[in-house]
Amino acid sequence: MNELSKNEKKKYFNFLDKLAKKLTKIYFQKYRGSFKVDNKLKKQGRYDPVTNVDRALEKFIRKEINNKFPSHQIIGEEFASKKTDSDFSWIIDPIDGTRSFVIGNPTWSNLISLNYKSKPILGLANFPILKKYYISGIKNSYVVENNKKRKITVNSNQKINKIKVAGGFHGYISLKNQLKIPKILNLMNFPCSDALSYCHLAEGRLDVVLQCANKIWDIHPLIPIIKNAGGKIDTWNKEDPIKAGNILVSSNLKIHNYMLKLLKPVSKL
Repeated sequence: MNELSKNEKKKYFNFLDKLAKKLTKIYFQKYRGSFKVDNKLKKQGRYDPVTNVDRALEKFIRKEINNKFPSHQIIGEEFASKKTDSDFSWIIDPIDGTRSFVIGNPTWSNLISLNYKSKPILGLANFPILKKYYISGIKNSYVVENNKKRKITVNSNQKINKIKVAGGFHGYISLKNQLKIPKILNLMNFPCSDALSYCHLAEGRLDVVLQCANKIWDIHPLIPIIKNAGGKIDTWNKEDPIKAGNILVSSNLKIHNYMLKLLKPVSKL
């Protein structure tokens, strides 16, 4: 089987749709409030926070998947991968934007993708504090808020001289190398708010999002949402975004090629 049927995709869509609601409910019931923070990179002299809530939510997501699809593989940020012979794998980031979570910024989310033969086919970005979620369907992407589902699309007609650009280097590009891309620096006039920025592009609020050092659980859940909404996505050196790393998302091909050209001096970093 090379392609999933419409009914198969609908089954998995319904699972993710229900899971989003469950995650928001369990967060407010059990995990809102106090939490404990650890630094995963303390020995390296860097800051990469993880909390007990990250781990608890990943355990909950894994349990939901195992109960419904016990043969499927699972790859999560906080725990060891579950490997099987299945063509299906679930990619989990229980809290994308843990730094935001720690300081009370509402832009953190639960990110989950379903991959079939290693390719993301469905994605979920759930924002408990904002009480909304973005989800990719069979052909379209949607935002669900106040129990109302709305189809979203990128601003595909945007012109280059009017683009809204959000970006974050997260310390992975030195100041010396940033000086090689002055036009990029001048264009980055909007805050990069974790996965929410990618979702805002998918619904036409932003035109470009660029980030460094994405892991697969940071970007795989967003790939179907972006593509179904009409967005263009690559790495900075034009590779498949499934590989993760430095990611560029644009609202149309003309803008995308323009940004790739501007990023070329640092695209091999």
